[in-house]
Amino acid sequence: MTDGPEPWEPGSGRVAAEKRFAPATMRNRDAIVAVLDDALPSCGLVLEVASGSGQHAVHFAVSFPLLDWQPTDPDPAALASIAAWRAEANLPNLRPPIRLDAAADWPVAQVDAILCINMVHISSWDATLGLLKGAGQMLPPGGLLYLYGPYTRAGVETAPSNLAFDASLKARDPRWGLRRLEDVVAAADRQGLRLDRVIDMPANNLSLLFRRRD
Repeated sequence: MTDGPEPWEPGSGRVAAEKRFAPATMRNRDAIVAVLDDALPSCGLVLEVASGSGQHAVHFAVSFPLLDWQPTDPDPAALASIAAWRAEANLPNLRPPIRLDAAADWPVAQVDAILCINMVHISSWDATLGLLKGAGQMLPPGGLLYLYGPYTRAGVETAPSNLAFDASLKARDPRWGLRRLEDVVAAADRQGLRLDRVIDMPANNLSLLFRRRD
């Protein structure tokens, strides 16, 4: 089974009206941290594209206290949720969320690493191309672009649950759907990003680690 998008659930606490809760985040966050542990820089600014509820941003800021974290999202309701989680966590290394549409101009000049979790398959291909373009422009040589989510791969059988998930996504929006890993790698290469590692993750997801070429 794939950790796909699920209906938001209400949060809890003094900012419950704004907080969103994504159950999949609780299931995948520690596995993602384990991958990021030896992939992120020791210090600097990490940009998270499409932060969603904000739960990942808080967890990552706690897990990597020497890094500054900049959450973003294009959705005003998501930005409100991120702000609510941030206010409750009160972490010095977690910045206020900012609006960022991956397919449009980015309101950030330079970052040391970029994360994007579960966006590529629930957005248009233009959003992925914008993400790769932004990463190619803003990352320093050797800088990390980390993608997480389900993909299809040539020569690798796609899990039945991922096939069903792909069909359900396309039924909701024909611009959505699981991307071919090879297409993402080729598009990244055109932006000066080389694929460093592919790591199998729980629930039929993949971690893709790209590095900006020197």
